Amino acid sequence: MNGTLVFVLNTLVLCGIVASAIVAVNAKKVIDSVIALAATGSFVALEFVLLQAPDVAIAEASVGAVLSTILYIIALRKVYGRKGEQQ
Repeated sequence: MNGTLVFVLNTLVLCGIVASAIVAVNAKKVIDSVIALAATGSFVALEFVLLQAPDVAIAEASVGAVLSTILYIIALRKVYGRKGEQQ
């Protein structure tokens, strides 16, 4: 790839990482924070792809973006329960 294109893509992805992390910290609802953390993990995986580290990108995408998000959602359901459910 062209050096300028790589620089622009890296800059955009890094801005996405920072923006989604800020959204995760400042979100009013916990589920919004979880979604923003999933976006952060996806951006980090994309950055690893741009850095030509596909093995690390796959690990980050599967664990950082998918698995941790699923675990957070399961934990939220256990803590808050489903709507209409008595605890």
